[in-house]
Amino acid sequence: MKIFVGVGVAVWFLTAWLTHLFVCFKAASWGFLIAGAIFFPVAIVHGTGAWFGAW
Repeated sequence: MKIFVGVGVAVWFLTAWLTHLFVCFKAASWGFLIAGAIFFPVAIVHGTGAWFGAW
């Protein structure tokens, strides 16, 4: 059971990071793109927020 939770979290982080990349490229937000690349939790929060329409 623990492996499924770990895989689920890994998939969530990866897809949220990819969403962050696509949103930043689309908006031409280069500074925020670099910030998310250097400090990955920023990218995960931003990507997850983009899914739910927070920004």
